[in-house]
Amino acid sequence: MFGKRGHLDIALEGIFRPSFPNHKEVATGYAGLNFAVSTFPVIALAIIGFIYLHLLPRKPRIRQARSSATALSNPLVVNSIVGILSSFEILLVFLFVIFLVWTYYARISNDFKKLMPVKSLKLNTWQLKYLRVATRFGLLAEACLALLLLPILRGLSLFRLLGIQFEASVRYHIWLGTAMIFFATIHGGSTLFVWGVSQHIQDEMWRWQKTGRIYLAGEIALVTGLVMWITSLPQIRRKKFEFFYYTHHLYIIFLIFFLFHAGDRHFYMVFGGIFLFGLDKLLRFIQSRPEACILSARVFPSKAIELILPKHAGKASSPCKVTFMRNIYTTPKFFVIPIAGLKFTPTSVIFMKIPSISKFQWHSFSITSSSSVDDQTMSLVVKCEGEWTSSLYQMIHAELDSDADQMRCIPVAIEGPYGPATMDFLRYDSLLLVAGGIGITPFLSILQEIASAQSNRKYRFPSKVQLIYVIKSSQEICLLNSISPLLSNQPSKKWHLTLKVFVTQEEQSSVTVREVLNDLSLVRAVRFGTQSNYAVNGLESLIWMAALVGITSILFVIFLISLNHIFVPVEKKLPSEKLAAPSEKVVSKEKTPSWVADLIILSSFIIAITGSTLMAILLRWRRLKKQTPPVSLNQGKAVQVLGPIEEEHEINFGGRPNFEEIFSELEKETAGSDIGVLVCGPESMKESVAKTSQRKSQCFMMNANKDKPYFNFHSLNFTF
Repeated sequence: MFGKRGHLDIALEGIFRPSFPNHKEVATGYAGLNFAVSTFPVIALAIIGFIYLHLLPRKPRIRQARSSATALSNPLVVNSIVGILSSFEILLVFLFVIFLVWTYYARISNDFKKLMPVKSLKLNTWQLKYLRVATRFGLLAEACLALLLLPILRGLSLFRLLGIQFEASVRYHIWLGTAMIFFATIHGGSTLFVWGVSQHIQDEMWRWQKTGRIYLAGEIALVTGLVMWITSLPQIRRKKFEFFYYTHHLYIIFLIFFLFHAGDRHFYMVFGGIFLFGLDKLLRFIQSRPEACILSARVFPSKAIELILPKHAGKASSPCKVTFMRNIYTTPKFFVIPIAGLKFTPTSVIFMKIPSISKFQWHSFSITSSSSVDDQTMSLVVKCEGEWTSSLYQMIHAELDSDADQMRCIPVAIEGPYGPATMDFLRYDSLLLVAGGIGITPFLSILQEIASAQSNRKYRFPSKVQLIYVIKSSQEICLLNSISPLLSNQPSKKWHLTLKVFVTQEEQSSVTVREVLNDLSLVRAVRFGTQSNYAVNGLESLIWMAALVGITSILFVIFLISLNHIFVPVEKKLPSEKLAAPSEKVVSKEKTPSWVADLIILSSFIIAITGSTLMAILLRWRRLKKQTPPVSLNQGKAVQVLGPIEEEHEINFGGRPNFEEIFSELEKETAGSDIGVLVCGPESMKESVAKTSQRKSQCFMMNANKDKPYFNFHSLNFTF
């Protein structure tokens, strides 16, 4: 029930329809015009965005002078209810609210000026006005639905243009979904109320009209949306994730019945997001086939596991003959042109499914390795706390406890990696990394990337990095095993790394960072058999995805126009209409049902997506055919024997870090520099760091002292 066909809409149809020769041309013209005006801008933005990101260098940008624009990304509002909001986010929310208010006021004021009674309902003036108010709330829900699916795109994400990752943009999806359900409930509930007051509720709510808005379809869409929203509440989602996961797939039913209720013209307003979401979903499905295998695993204390996966390392193609034209007598030379392997930026995430645990559940994990350091494998750390991760922990432990010489293969399906387009966080003079528990995972890849990038003299990198690690038990320090060489032997004098560990639930102990990391008995390793010849390939190139989006949209328009010509009949003039005078012509009452246009849209969309899917499968198959097999069993990652750890690293027991004190010390050590503050962990810790960073940044803006450091806050969403 997102909107009832108003008399104003019918009047406008009467104005524009006679200017076309026949009804078929009207339908085709409206279909093409609505697609061009309402849907194509979103698709064009996606295509242009892919081309821009393809041309955008992945290297960190050269540092620039401080500007007021950098303050837009810093936290402005820190609240336990809404979380951490930057100035840029608040500005976007404010503009969207202004758009909704202006749209609603413009429509409802025009409705009240041209208020006309509904012949089928005997309503008085206040009931008629209230019905128009309820109807226009459906337009607000429609505006939220138009943006609802854009934040949860992964491969075709538009938010990458703003530097926002998938895990961070999910909350925008939650905000839009809540607003949409709120407006839709007011719209549907108020309409039912008016029908009940006028004693027509039994006649109206079960109607499936031949033309116009289909009321029953709107009611089904509203109930489906309410079920999805209720089951997505944190209290249900965290305790019953599978229940939330399966009920959220009711979005297919919701969108279909919304189309039947609102009609094709309103559906074009939201079709851009649906188009990109459907294509993104199919590309992710293709990318996750065929399955790879886990090479090895390391079991840490506190139920944490590090998984080692094979990734496409690239290979040398067949020799290519190149002739130098400047000397025709030169003997042709042969060069081997390498094919680049899988590359990803730090803080990237992957989505993983293990069919032996669940055939439908996908879970996201932060990549802890750097593609600049390891060409053949990628690693991730899993904190085993939920039902799915606990099943994985038991599976790994079962292999450790078994006496078999050859461990069985564990097939996995992988989507991603998804990550930022550039490494702009490396452009700061100094970095303050604050991690809580499993929130250390994105920082492991960042530190390895900094260490590997020191050989590049074209760009400056942070000269000082301080890592604050807050944990419950000292055994969790083992998660730092992959960066232990950086802690024991500083790679160069160009940058300096210091570590401060805070153990909150243990009393004072004499244990040191060196002793915990060197205690190899805390870590158990297992290698698995590999029956799969495939490694993780990653996403297709951005240019290829831009071309696929363009081709799919062209196919959709072609089939939309073709099916309109085939299935929408031409209006035929009646005999009496031919003889009558122009002012006395009889209009044919035989109209094409509105659901025919809706089915044409669905059919065109399915055909276009199917054609693009077949093309994507063919290109994927050709790519896999050229792939080299993954690393062998003996090339898995082993537990490292660590060297001495520098004594400057601290470990504190029985308390939490004092961020005011930490920030003040950093101010003294890095006077006049830009400091990037990256935090990843529990929400309470993020809010504490954000408030401290907010106060320090406000002091900088008030004093405008270039000799004092400026803190740039960034919040990372950890996945485990």
